[in-house]
Amino acid sequence: MKKIKLLSVSLLFALCTMVSGQNKKYQDIKLWESGYTVTNGKEKEMKDGVPVSAAEMRVYPVSKDKANGKAVIILPGGGYSHLAVNHEGYDFAPFFNNEGITVCVLKYRMPFGNRAVPFADVEEAMRIVKENASEWNIDVDKIGVMGSSAGGHLASTYATKCKEDLAPAFQILLYPVISMHEGVTHNGSRRNLLGEEPSKELIDSYSNHNCVTDKTPRAFIALSNDDKAVIPENGINYYLALSRCGVDAWVNVYPTGGHGWGNRDNFKYKTEFISSLREWLRSF
Repeated sequence: MKKIKLLSVSLLFALCTMVSGQNKKYQDIKLWESGYTVTNGKEKEMKDGVPVSAAEMRVYPVSKDKANGKAVIILPGGGYSHLAVNHEGYDFAPFFNNEGITVCVLKYRMPFGNRAVPFADVEEAMRIVKENASEWNIDVDKIGVMGSSAGGHLASTYATKCKEDLAPAFQILLYPVISMHEGVTHNGSRRNLLGEEPSKELIDSYSNHNCVTDKTPRAFIALSNDDKAVIPENGINYYLALSRCGVDAWVNVYPTGGHGWGNRDNFKYKTEFISSLREWLRSF
């Protein structure tokens, strides 16, 4: 009887371990554990027991037998005032994981008057992903960035301004804010990033179609023709700038859908969008 009892306990432990492993599909990582090198002054403030401003990254790894070496750091949108982490972040994890791609959803800090803060968080996230590439079955030369709306502005800013050793291999931009010029930009994103009265030099510098070179990474761009929040001119001008510089770029303009559809099922062209993104990812 003792032998049977011990066997049962061992079996129960093994089953519990298996279930626990199956449930743990991601790990959360805090950035800047040794202290922020760039600050917005809000990191120590708390609201309802939660930090007002903190940089964190949720990583969805792929097993070694399924991994193709690619990884993507996802930057949700939110006008540089908040983050749509679900439909523009976490909800994309199953799609990318099924393609053999590790997913890292970054909860970057808001500027709160310091435009360098979100960029610094992306740079630190890229550094962390590269440092853990072997453990997460990632090729350091196959790490890209993805952003929606204002997250698309941050992704394209990073793709055109980052250090060479931390450069992304590709960029995925959904209905991105690209320009900071009046009449084209998303006013809230511009105000929250650059302030109330930015200089012409600052506006030009953060209008990312001006910053494309032949070194800018390949891009997949998707947007809706009827987007009134971030007008199509943003993504289209970025595509044209990439094309002029000989950068591989793919743009998809859907007839309807408005703004902010992300991975939502109610986006009429979701099937076409996912199919195109899958095809593009498999092309390199």
